[in-house]
Amino acid sequence: MVQWGLRRAVIHAGIYYGPSSLKTELCLKGKRMMYDLCEKQGIPYRNCGKWILAQDEQQHQQLEKTHEFTKSIGVPTQFISPAEARNREPDVLARNAVLESPTTGIVDSHTYMAYLESDFQSRGGVLACYTKVDAIEPLSFGEHGYKIETTSASGESSSITAETLINSAGLAAIPLSNSILPSDRHMKPYYAKGSYYSYASAHPRPKTLIYPAPTTGAAGLGTHLTMDMTGAIRFGPDVEWVDDPNDLSVNEERLSPALDEIKTYLPTIQREKVMLDYAGVRPKLGKGSAVARGKGDGFSDFYIKKEEGFEGFINLLGIESPGLTSSLAIADTVDGLLYT
Repeated sequence: MVQWGLRRAVIHAGIYYGPSSLKTELCLKGKRMMYDLCEKQGIPYRNCGKWILAQDEQQHQQLEKTHEFTKSIGVPTQFISPAEARNREPDVLARNAVLESPTTGIVDSHTYMAYLESDFQSRGGVLACYTKVDAIEPLSFGEHGYKIETTSASGESSSITAETLINSAGLAAIPLSNSILPSDRHMKPYYAKGSYYSYASAHPRPKTLIYPAPTTGAAGLGTHLTMDMTGAIRFGPDVEWVDDPNDLSVNEERLSPALDEIKTYLPTIQREKVMLDYAGVRPKLGKGSAVARGKGDGFSDFYIKKEEGFEGFINLLGIESPGLTSSLAIADTVDGLLYT
């Protein structure tokens, strides 16, 4: 899925993706499943909520539309008064309005993935890490399975034949799909690198996730404030289009514009304490809007499909945000495609 090296991840509420998208459907279901699993399995999480800030009347009007939309899909949001906002988060500046999403949270993503790995292996699954897939050959269009050629980290080559092939390879998913499907069904991958910024000071330190109002047509949700399970805050990600999905370098030129955006909602931030931290890359199906606004916005939904003419082949493409929040629901969807 999304290639981040972080220890915390946001549990998204599902408010940005339109009324009928897979992202909305699977985010809403996955959010419920995520909170339930974390509670049952002792996976660290925090239902800290999120604020979306409007700094002018145009942004306020957009938040009104977001609020109306969330009511239509059963996701709670509420406007909070300027007095309440100042009382709860005195360092956060919202010149016009604050829309609160109380079901947004954070989860210790490493502990979550460690649980999934342990559960998978306890059910007889075998995990082959640091193993490159060199080629996949559909045998009689999958009727006799898929021959998968691999090379391990030590250079050892091997192959297996599998009855079912689920392509959930994140940044490599589209190239793998293109190596199997005919050329008229090929897709172009897009790679959105995002830089994160650490903050080496104890003040200010909000206890709520803080997001600027989304910019129309933008491929991301703005350089927002997030936190880890200890309460340490970070900012990001921004969006930088790259050709190489392995380009995880942090770009010094991204820092100044990020600081300018952060200062719009956290004016007391100490600029000299904000530093480049790390970068990750999101697999996208296009360069359109991260928020579904309507026709022509370029919004790309998840692509989760049983490929016609290829027995037992399930493709999962463009699994970016809210991919982690949706992950358990995505697994249910794939199970349904295969076995019902």
